[in-house]
Amino acid sequence: MTSMTWLQQEQHLAPYAAQGMTSRGRRHEEIIDPARSPYARDRDRIVHATAFRRLEYKTQVFVNHEGDLFRTRLTHSMEVAQISRALARNLRLNEDLIEAIALSHDLGHTPFGHAGQDALHACMADFGGFEHNLQSLRIVDVLEERYGAFDGLNLTFETREGILKHCARNKAELLGDVGRRFLDGTQPSLEAQLTNIADAIAYSNHDIDDGLRSGILSIDGMREMGLFALHHDEVRQRFPDLRGRREVLETVRRMINAMVVDLTTTTAAQIAACGVYSIDDVRAAPRLAQFSTQMHVEMQQLKKYLMDHLYRHYQVMRSGTKAKRIVTNLFDAFMDEPRLLPPDYVVDEGGALQAVRIADYIAGMTDRYAMKEHVRLFAAHEA
Repeated sequence: MTSMTWLQQEQHLAPYAAQGMTSRGRRHEEIIDPARSPYARDRDRIVHATAFRRLEYKTQVFVNHEGDLFRTRLTHSMEVAQISRALARNLRLNEDLIEAIALSHDLGHTPFGHAGQDALHACMADFGGFEHNLQSLRIVDVLEERYGAFDGLNLTFETREGILKHCARNKAELLGDVGRRFLDGTQPSLEAQLTNIADAIAYSNHDIDDGLRSGILSIDGMREMGLFALHHDEVRQRFPDLRGRREVLETVRRMINAMVVDLTTTTAAQIAACGVYSIDDVRAAPRLAQFSTQMHVEMQQLKKYLMDHLYRHYQVMRSGTKAKRIVTNLFDAFMDEPRLLPPDYVVDEGGALQAVRIADYIAGMTDRYAMKEHVRLFAAHEA
């Protein structure tokens, strides 16, 4: 039995799904691959990218050396991809595209998570700041060096617009077509919209898991959240003898499922209510991918709880403070003496261009590489 080609598979997608044959193309024209859709090629290029491999040793919440079983940016990206594919399948959207966006959405993250980004943004204040979404786009457009014909990965427009979740107007004006929607108020594809929410589903639930594993969060404390308490009660009723990690994982699994079902149902209703029949309709409509009002409230409460009890916990804050110091020290040292940089990152013109290349270098570091580089530069016993 012959399997369907990607062109035949796309015929079964919803009319408002992104289609490879009607893609807005790549920055550098390429011949279409008969064996893989344009979005499947994007996904494959991302998986083989150096920046993707580095995510294995970049912080999600807990610094990589704090435990082998905590999430990293790589495992988080894979979990976002799994949730995104489920949403795409439910709504007959393009699974190749949504997976490509999910796997690439965090490529530009610094070492040490948001603490590292905040520090690098402060360092770059006089040079336009630093934002990991823009850095992700810069990586796939410019920084990856794999192909003879072009810099970057030469991804499709639809994947690139999905990577760019948010952008200030002054930055959007410099990005051409991919930044246009931030100027004219239109929307990206449904695949991009849903990946953005899948990101929130993944990190909220898996940060609960990691927070409980670390001992910073407790089940009694989490039960203050109605959504957690609801599904935790269901688990205890269904499995009265279940305790420990399996109890936590079963509860988190049910929460993720509830969010995915709610998002699917509400988005489908929005699509029908707005009379959406094409991807052009998606772009012109209000934002279609959304939770129900009740689930939105539950999600906001959950995010606030995690902010107050996990992200701002003194142990996490201590790690963040150390991380900010490492990033700031590295940036200042390289700005004061660019010859400390590897030659490929030295810019003759200096100034803002040199600052951007320093940011490229630091943002590309893993947690442990940044720590080793800091020791090499500042520890007296290191040669």
